[in-house]
Parts: sequence; C-alpha cells; structure tokens
Amino acid sequence: MEPRGIAARAGRWSARHRRKAVLGWLAFVILAVVIGGQFTTESLTDEEYGVGESQRADKAYAEAFADTAKETVLIEGADPRSPEVRAVVGELVAELEETGVAENIVTPYDDPNQIAQDGRAALLTYEIAEPPRDADETVEDLVSKPEAAIESVAAAHPDLGIGYFGDASASKALGESFQEDFRQAEVTSVPITLIILILAFGALLAAVVPLILAATAVAAAIALLGPISQIFPVDDAVGSVVLLIGLAVGVDYAMFYLRREREERARGRSKEAALAAAAATSGRAVLVSGITVAVAMAGMYFAGAATFTSFATGTILVVAIAVVGSLTVLPAVLSALGDRVNKGRVPFLTPPEERAGREPRIWSAVLDRVLRRPWIAGGAALALLLVLAIPTLNLKMQVPGIETLPRDLEVMQTYDRIQEHFPGDQIAATAVIETNGAPESEVEAALAEFDRALADSEFVVGPRSVEESRDGDVYAVSVPIAGDGMDDTSYAALASLREEIIPETIGRLPGAEVNVTGFTAGSEDFNQLMEDRVPVVFAVVLGAAFLLLLVTFRSIVIPIKAILLNLLSVGAAYGVLVWIFQDGHLESLLGFESTGAITSWLPLFLFVILFGLSMDYHVFILSRIREAYDRGLSVGDAVGAGIKGTASVISAAAIVMVAVFAIFATLSAVEFKQTGVGLALAILIDATIIRAVLLPATMKLLGKWNWYLPSWLEWLPRSRFEFHGELPPDPEGGEEPEAPRAPAPEPARA
Repeated sequence: MEPRGIAARAGRWSARHRRKAVLGWLAFVILAVVIGGQFTTESLTDEEYGVGESQRADKAYAEAFADTAKETVLIEGADPRSPEVRAVVGELVAELEETGVAENIVTPYDDPNQIAQDGRAALLTYEIAEPPRDADETVEDLVSKPEAAIESVAAAHPDLGIGYFGDASASKALGESFQEDFRQAEVTSVPITLIILILAFGALLAAVVPLILAATAVAAAIALLGPISQIFPVDDAVGSVVLLIGLAVGVDYAMFYLRREREERARGRSKEAALAAAAATSGRAVLVSGITVAVAMAGMYFAGAATFTSFATGTILVVAIAVVGSLTVLPAVLSALGDRVNKGRVPFLTPPEERAGREPRIWSAVLDRVLRRPWIAGGAALALLLVLAIPTLNLKMQVPGIETLPRDLEVMQTYDRIQEHFPGDQIAATAVIETNGAPESEVEAALAEFDRALADSEFVVGPRSVEESRDGDVYAVSVPIAGDGMDDTSYAALASLREEIIPETIGRLPGAEVNVTGFTAGSEDFNQLMEDRVPVVFAVVLGAAFLLLLVTFRSIVIPIKAILLNLLSVGAAYGVLVWIFQDGHLESLLGFESTGAITSWLPLFLFVILFGLSMDYHVFILSRIREAYDRGLSVGDAVGAGIKGTASVISAAAIVMVAVFAIFATLSAVEFKQTGVGLALAILIDATIIRAVLLPATMKLLGKWNWYLPSWLEWLPRSRFEFHGELPPDPEGGEEPEAPRAPAPEPARA
C-alpha cells in the first residue's frame, strides 16, 4: 500500500534513498554555516529596542547628535578639594588624553555639580566617540584604553576608591559576563541532554542520534540568522533562544520517531514496515506539532517590539529545520542503522529491546488510578493548578534595569557607590525637543520657563543639563528625577513631566515636537505596549492553534480542551514565578535579590514558548489516543494506551527541557534566572499534572464527546494530518497491526 501523507511519503523516500537524504542534510547544514560565516550578525540598535514615545525620542537624539558613549570616573575616600585629590584628577586627565580616545573631559573643578554634597566623592566625566560603521573597532573596543588608564592611576593610589561606569564600560563588562554565562550554559546543556537520552534509551547510539539531529538543526538556524539579520536586525539573545527551542523540539521529534520505530520492531514487524509505521504515525505528529509550534511562535510578530520579532524569526526557523530533518534525514539514518541503533548498551540498564514494548510502571500506576476515579483526580489536579496560579493576580511587570544586573561586576559596584554619593545622578528623564524651525528666542524663553517649572517640582532632585545639536534644531534636556527609576515615585515624576510640566512649557513651542526618554520612560512605554498587545498575541496564538487542531482532529472539543489545559499550566507557572521572584522567596537558594516585579517581556515570551512546547506534547499524545480509539479500544482504554505508549518518551523529553532550562536559572542576571525557572516549572507542570492527571481525567469523563464535530462543520476537509490509525502492511510477513474498526457512533450533532 502506498503511504499516505507528506510525512509517510518523505519517510519512504528517505529510507529508499538513504545516501541522498543524509548527504543532502549534511550539505544543507554545511552550506548554511558557510554562508552564515560570511556575515556579521547585525544586532538591534539601542533606539530599535525601544517602543512608543521613548523610541521616538531616542531616534531623534541619535539622528541629531554624534554617537558618543558617556563615561564617569568616581574618586572617593577624601575631600575632592584637597591637594591629594586634585593631583589624582590631574593624573587621570593626563592619562585619558594620552589614550587619544577620551573626549570632552570634564573635571569636578569644571562643574561643581560633580562634587558630592557629603564632600567625600567627586566625578570626572568624558566621552568616547563611536567609530564609523565600517570600522573594525567597536566602542566597546575603544573603551578598553581609557579603562586601562584609569586602572593604572587607581593602582598607584590604593588609599582612594577609583572606579568607572558608563554606557560603554557597562556594556562591555556585561557583554563579557553574559557571553561567559551563555557559553557555560550551552556547554553544560549538551552533556546533560546526552546523559538523559542514554538513560531513556539504554543505548549510546540511540541517544546520540536525536542529539546530533537537534545540534545540526540549531547550528544551521543560528548560522542563517547572519544573512537574515542584514535585513532584519536581531536581539543579541536570539542565539540562546534558538539553542533552547531547537534543542528541545529537535530532541523531542527524534525521540518520538525513534521510539515508535523501536516499538514496532518489538511487535515483530520488519525493519522496513516498522520505519514506515513510524513515518505514518510519529512522522505525521512531528509535522502537525511543528506547524503548531511555529504558529505559536509567530504570535510574537504581533507584540510590536523588535525583540519579539527577532525571537519569532529565530524560533520558527529552527523549528522548521528540525521538522525537515526529522522527516527526511532521520528515517534515512534509522534505515541505515536498523537494529544497530541499539548498539552501545549501557550496563545495569534495561536492554533496549525489552524496554521498547514495556509499559512504564509509575505512569501506569498513576493512570490506572486516574482513569478509575476521573472526577476525584481531575478535581484535585484542577484545584492544585488554580492555587498555584493565584499569585498571578498580583503580577507586576517592569523593564529589566540596573537593579537586575549582576553585582559581582566591578562596574556595577562603582555604579552603586555613585548612587550613594550622587542620588539620582544616573537616573534621568531626557526631554528631546525637535524645534522644527522655531525661533531661537522662543526656544530660550520656553527653556527658561521649563527651568522654573522644574525648580518648583517635588520630583526633580538636581539641576538639568542641556545638549544642543550643531544645527540648533534639537535640544536634549536631561532631568534627574526622584526615585530609583522604577518605583512609584519615578513613574509619578515621569507622568508629571509628560502630562504637566512639558505641555505647559516647552510643549507650547509652535511646531515643536517633544518626547521623553530614559530608563523610566522606556520601562513605562514597554509596559504599556505589553498591556495593549498581550490580548492581541493571545487571541492570535489561541485562535490559530484552535483552527489547526480543529482541522487536524476534526473535533471542536479537542482544541478547546487543549487551549484550556495549556492556559492552566501557563497560569500555574506564572503564579510560582511571581511567588519566587516578585514576592522574594528562595532568594538565597537561587542567588538573587527580588526587585518586586517580573521582567516585563517575560510573561508574553513564556506564554508563546510554553504554549508551543506544550502543544508539542499534546499533539503526540492525542495522535496515539486517536489511533488506539480507531483500532477499537474504548475511550478509557485508548487514553490509557495512548499515554502509556508515549509516557517514557514524554518523561525523557520533559526532563531534557527542564534540565536545560534550569541551567539558565544559574546565570547571573535576574531576568535570565526568571526565564530559566519559568520555563522549567511550566514544562514540569505540563508533563506531570496536565499530561498524567488532568488530560486523561477529562478525556475519560468526556468519552465519545472528545471527537464531537457540529454538523455545520462537516464541510471541513479531512486533512492528511488526521490520524486514522492506518499503518502500512508488513511486506515480510511480520505481525500486522489491528484492522481499523468501523467508526464509533458519534454523539448527537448540533
């Protein structure tokens, strides 16, 4: 019988043309890496990261002013007016000038505001001009020279505390720290995944196959981001996101495919028939799952922020590549290896041949009890998830700022000391004024009026400073505001500036446009964007998933139940995340200090990623349940058979994901800890409470209504991806699959 469906035909072709399939895949990966190596990945600029009013201000500022990085040197431990400190300041100026990089050096004796009121500290500031776009050096490269000069002066005067902080120095230090963190996470994730796969399959070769497929898919996707970024710049963290998702889905797809092939062999089918059966069943599930995951990831395109757009592009790319690899090169490899895939048996573990057809004891024990008392089990699971989700009602979001960054870095320690001596100095709101040809006299009068309003405001903690563009068309007025940049005081100060002070002063300039930026403004704008776009993203993702599952399984109940179950697992993960990071529990265990909020981009990111990955499991399980049901089993028996048949693979896949995601909880920045913990928790909840208890309980209770399709939807096409339980016959006379039964009577149609 000729195989039906794209997946089955792809598996048959690959098994017959193994050499072409394997060499074609290798050629694709190598070509992708070579092409990608010809391009430098273009990252988003600072102004491209922003949204709303603050982004408009950032763009106007970037166009009007020369690109410079502002740096600050702190000298503390003695009276700034003393001869000793004056001499040190002179040394710093001389050393900085000698670098040929530092410009516009301003000493505390040039600007009295750079001497602390406590008389124990002073600031020296300078600027580093951005190199041309076509230059080999970056501003982070250039900042190393002034840093070395400052460190040499500090070493010569150990009695004084001399440190530096600024845009470029902080970016350089943080970049190096994060790069090291990610490198360690990436290096650690591969051996952990391999160990889990070995334990899952009991054979070294069977464990290596999924890992190689996932690793090559990730390598190709990351390489292709280079040329893609020339058109659409990407977030610096997109490579790590691609690694996480690619490793997760790549291993999942290969595991399900390989497990089904070995299962069919254990039933007595020939190698060819077993592979054909795996292609016709697990291959279909891989295809549907990949489309579902990609649809979920595409929801990030509607978030309205460049960061989410780059994450969507990267994740969809790696999922698509992993699906193609699973449907083409994987069948070819399995066909070539045959039973040799069980080579490299691990001592003391159950032999691979025996575990292929064995039911998992723990899952069987849990499922049998759940299916006997579905009301009790389902009710208890639902109550537990709702309790876990309760803290979500108090969810607070904020853009990650200075307080979320690792304090073991010297630049961050210097920043904290600057804040102690000069409160509010580093937290400022900047009003960018585009005069659009307004007369200079009117601009000066408006600025004077603005100054008077600032002087009367309780939210301004220091004198403002003004930058004027060379053509005089743009002014940037920096206003130190009260608060720590993210508390209620800072947001009240921002609101006062935007809604009262500016409209009544410089906002009255004829034809002028005034926008406010800065840390607080950027955080407020991003939070507002999330409030506006989250409902849109949820609607797009849920709607698309509903339609896809509706067409795939020809049931209106299946997609509704899948969405509700996934929302429960995501809500529970949100709740635990709030309890830990917002409420400040487990700080010592996880090594963080609570900021009283959750990173603003994380809830939407977690929803999209978790919805996609949990739907991955859902499609695999439902495909096996429907297959068993179509073979004549009752709903309860089909649910038990379907979940037990996928339990070991789902457990292993979930353990892989939880372990890899948990690695990110060890990184230094709080936002990465939140991401790692959130992803790990949600996958754990989904793979246990949802898949082992709530899903089988609800399916048992619904019975035949699981497959209910209203009569007015009968026009829906019978998709190739629908699972009919039809397996190809064994040409070598092996054990035949049970014949599909006649369709069970459907419940009354609406």
